[in-house]
Amino acid sequence: MSWLRVLMMLCGLLLALPAAAVGPDEILPDQALESRARDISAGLRCLVCQNQSIDDSDADLARDLRLLVRERLVAGDSDEAVRQFVVDRYGEYVLLAPRFGAHTLLLWAAGPLLLLVGTAGVWLAARRHGGAGQGGDLTDDEVAALERLRQSKAER
Repeated sequence: MSWLRVLMMLCGLLLALPAAAVGPDEILPDQALESRARDISAGLRCLVCQNQSIDDSDADLARDLRLLVRERLVAGDSDEAVRQFVVDRYGEYVLLAPRFGAHTLLLWAAGPLLLLVGTAGVWLAARRHGGAGQGGDLTDDEVAALERLRQSKAER
């Protein structure tokens, strides 16, 4: 395949990615504030779509949240104050990356714990079977059959 085809396929894949749903009427004139708004809204979950950030969602609630973020930034709130305002209003579920705390400890620990339990299970299963299927001492009949196979292969 030529490099041009590969490049064209990659460009096509990039065009297929979801576009940001931020409308032109939502964009702030101050580029620094707009950049901060984009950073914040990229970390906030659309409560309608649930697996998209509010930046990527076309839902009305996502638009309202994007406007709320921009209003708070224009009012002079810090990035963390804006996030906290949204969390206070909609709950911590609105964060795409939950905060680490006592109430989210199980969420953060579940992945590594399941990995350890799975690894221990595989290790115990391997020990229990004692290496079955890995070959071992052959009986005299098996050695003779193996020798016959080798000889027939050598004669070909």
